Amino acid sequence: MLTGAGAGKGNEQQSRAAPPQGPGSAEQPDRLMQLASKRIAIEGVEPEIDGGRFPAKAVVHHPFTIEADIFGDGHESIDACLLFRPAGTQAWSEQPMEFLENDRWRTTIVFPENRLYEYTLAGWRDLFGTWRKEIAKKHAAGIPIVLELEEGRRLLDAAQFSERASKADAAEIKQVLQAFSLLQNDVERLGLLSSDAVAALMKRAAVRTNFSQYDHVLEVFVDRKLAAIGAWYELFPRSQTNDASRHGTFDDVIKRLPYIRDLGFDVLYFPPIHPIGQTNKKGKNNSLTPSPADPGSPYAIGSEHGGHEAIEPKLGTFADFDRLVQAAREHNLEIALDFAIQCSPDHPWIKSHPEWFDWRPDGSIKYAENPPKKYEDIVNVHFYRQAIPSLWYTLRDIVLLWINHGVKIFRVDNPHTKPFPFWEWLIGEVRAQHPDAIFLSEAFTRPKVMKRLAKVGFNQSYSYFTWRNAKWELEQYLTELTQEECRHYMRPNFFLTTHDINPRYLQNSGRPGFQTRLILGATLAGSYGVYNGFEICESEPVPGKEEYLNSEKYEIRTWDFDKPENVKWDIEFINRLRREHKALQDFTNLTFYNAWNDNIIYYGKRTADFSDFLLFHVCLDPHNQQGADFEVPLWELGLPDDASIEVEDMVTGHHFTWHGKYQHIHLDPFYKPYAIWRLIPPGAPR
Repeated sequence: MLTGAGAGKGNEQQSRAAPPQGPGSAEQPDRLMQLASKRIAIEGVEPEIDGGRFPAKAVVHHPFTIEADIFGDGHESIDACLLFRPAGTQAWSEQPMEFLENDRWRTTIVFPENRLYEYTLAGWRDLFGTWRKEIAKKHAAGIPIVLELEEGRRLLDAAQFSERASKADAAEIKQVLQAFSLLQNDVERLGLLSSDAVAALMKRAAVRTNFSQYDHVLEVFVDRKLAAIGAWYELFPRSQTNDASRHGTFDDVIKRLPYIRDLGFDVLYFPPIHPIGQTNKKGKNNSLTPSPADPGSPYAIGSEHGGHEAIEPKLGTFADFDRLVQAAREHNLEIALDFAIQCSPDHPWIKSHPEWFDWRPDGSIKYAENPPKKYEDIVNVHFYRQAIPSLWYTLRDIVLLWINHGVKIFRVDNPHTKPFPFWEWLIGEVRAQHPDAIFLSEAFTRPKVMKRLAKVGFNQSYSYFTWRNAKWELEQYLTELTQEECRHYMRPNFFLTTHDINPRYLQNSGRPGFQTRLILGATLAGSYGVYNGFEICESEPVPGKEEYLNSEKYEIRTWDFDKPENVKWDIEFINRLRREHKALQDFTNLTFYNAWNDNIIYYGKRTADFSDFLLFHVCLDPHNQQGADFEVPLWELGLPDDASIEVEDMVTGHHFTWHGKYQHIHLDPFYKPYAIWRLIPPGAPR
């Protein structure tokens, strides 16, 4: 028999009948009472990645929202809270949850530290809330409430001695009870006990009857901001020269730092900077017959000068590199390195650790291939058999070595060709010492593989954005990334171009196409990147391929960044906008709106409080002028369709007013293929 007044935390007052007889009967009453006390159901928790197998992702000082279905039997009021703590600690902190509708609850928390946190949820029967609701109904119906007032008094009396009541709360409850005893009028008594002040007091101090905690403790890794919001610029250090016959150095890169800073980038990323092998060295345009002067591909890592722990001597020394890292910091830039787990046939590991490699039946080493592509200058390691654990430890230590030289960001080459358990282990090992390390997954592969890599720890991921050009494709893909479950763990980095990929759209779209893709990538994603040459609209392809002719992967190139056909102003403008506007410092706050022309994509990003509300029109046709009627989202601001709203043109700085919901836009790609507006709600500062 169960009876409930709720004196103890988490349980009703209970009297037990004689235990049943039979096998296991000695344990049955305790198990039964434990089960019976847990009356609150908690389910549908979001985020909960693969049943709690993997952590969700959050950002320091940015809102992180948790929702769940929390409900009990009957019609009694319940309450709920979030429990959270830094991983590895014991004491829980808590934060109230808010009821939404249909048994759905929500809370938003801001984590203060870059580290792993744990969280779970709890719910309980709110006896005082139920009493307050029901006595109000009875009083309004004219039903006597003498006994109900006594029930309320007893609930306060129990709360006075609750483990949850602080000394101050207990004293305040005592004062309320004393005041209650002096009142003779039921209406006055009701007014006292059902006041908002007493309700707040009981929320803090009352016994939580049938306190029920979610069955799982979940995790969320809280990253520093640059893991989620940042602009990347890629260059080859060896090409930072004005003479193609002279190999560039780290000092040459230092000279370029003001240029990159002024464009507004946050991260400067280098392809591999390690010694390059000579066996099967590639020549210009991937030729198998190089000249002695050809430098070879930097992805053929390893020579007599060392491997992944060494620097190509022509670039400089570790002292030179350290000076570059420091200079970059002084320009508000962070250096990112390519972590490419592959070797040239000259890599020292092949002699010192032959068990780390695959060998063919004739005794020759097996080089890399992705039929029909062949990479004769590269051999791959394998990760099992005799390579575990020694190879794993070595690779971890290489990452830690570069971290000790000031590098905290790694773009990982082809991680989908290495085992998932390896990445989960390595990233976890590095993160345990350096929670501010950032790993970008360069995996253009199957969607579920890309998502798995994000789950096992990669902070950022390359994406299919490169090949999404039509309006319907962009809307469909961005809706998936920002609204489906992957939004809790996968952060896309919309690289517009890379040294490997020269997108077909940019090969024949001219400057308007570069402007279009820039604005899309920089405003749709939290992080985006460009490969140098983008700013001067570099796009000459290998005929019929998405590759650059005269690729820097195989030769040293010189660049003229003062070409008149450039988009440098657009880059500076959009990077400044990204820094200044909170609406652009989130990824999932994206909404697509109606613009009735398939060649114009129209979307908005805003803060939760509407204090920063930006709208974007982008022309997807780089060759023709386009126009469209569109809807101003007045409804988002609670305004009627015929309302007027002040607008700032973010490109020109001009202010004007839109009257009514329906407006028209005209975009000329040869003038400016995009428009960006800031909505200024009535009464908001300009």
